Amino acid sequence: MFFRQLFDNETSTYTYILADTESKEAVIIDPVRDQVERDAGLIEELGFKLLYSLDTHVHADHVTGAGVLRTRLGCKTVLSKDGGAACADVLAGDGDTIRFGKYALEVRSTPGHTNGCVTYVTNDQKMVFTGDALLIRGTGRTDFQQGDSRKLYNSIKDKIFTLPDDTVIYPGHDYKGRMSSTVWEEKSFNPRVGGEKTEDDFVKIMNELKLAYPKKIDEALPANLKCGVAETVTGEPKPEKAWAPIARTATGIPEVMPEFVASHPGEFRMIDVREPHEYVSELGHVEGAELVPLDTLQHAAHGWDRHEPLVVICRSGGRSGKAAQLLEHMGFQRIASMAGGMLLWNQESRPVARTAA
Repeated sequence: MFFRQLFDNETSTYTYILADTESKEAVIIDPVRDQVERDAGLIEELGFKLLYSLDTHVHADHVTGAGVLRTRLGCKTVLSKDGGAACADVLAGDGDTIRFGKYALEVRSTPGHTNGCVTYVTNDQKMVFTGDALLIRGTGRTDFQQGDSRKLYNSIKDKIFTLPDDTVIYPGHDYKGRMSSTVWEEKSFNPRVGGEKTEDDFVKIMNELKLAYPKKIDEALPANLKCGVAETVTGEPKPEKAWAPIARTATGIPEVMPEFVASHPGEFRMIDVREPHEYVSELGHVEGAELVPLDTLQHAAHGWDRHEPLVVICRSGGRSGKAAQLLEHMGFQRIASMAGGMLLWNQESRPVARTAA
């Protein structure tokens, strides 16, 4: 079986892709909307057919990528029948099975962090995906969103700790760089629920945590009740970050290739950040690109729509990369630098314009 663990730095969320390498059927667990391009790109590159996008619960700390993946790759979305999210294609219950190729995931209801928490167990019981119910040396909180410490204690004891000791635990988050644990380790060393901790001990520990209000909950919960497709007060869909095949460079610059720019005319705004004489030089510019020199960009972009998709262009990608990062810092949500700039555009013999702006 193919297995890949992926990480979102902003929310410390783990996403998991599992696939049958023979049938090419795949599932994804807990995708993050802002990482859809990464996840979908990997799935497409490996030639997998995504059957299901599964969430372990209705998240409060990030927006799920399930709805965007459903639109882009045609998968079905899966949530607990007790999660309150009618948007899901499959409302799973305790004991249900999610199949992909010759593999399967058993659904185990593990409420307590939320009413709709589920844990997914591979059919050989070698791997368990616990979401926020059980973390590495910790547990999900129980002080909001239908949280119930007694329910969570019994969910962990009855549905997770009854698995074989060598079952590998893959949590929904980790904030210390730990990637996995085992049932034996958590039964032995988890300071909240392991060892000889009783239900009353656990309730006392959870009551004394005094955690801060989740900073993304007001955005995430309404969106996740709609499978990650949020709405504005007018009912119009909000734009997603998943709008182009974006790859991030080692320095974090979001990039798209010239081929994508050329094959999607009119789908985004193009900003050329070179100087005026370069705009009309031998390299020319992409037809329709607006000239906004880099040193004027911050001022010019002040009144622009933060949700409008933008592709930034320069000579070779250096200045456009700086521009893309600047715009992201200003709050723009759908930004990409055209990789290779006008040099690569010309090398690929794509059409150019040379008239003044």
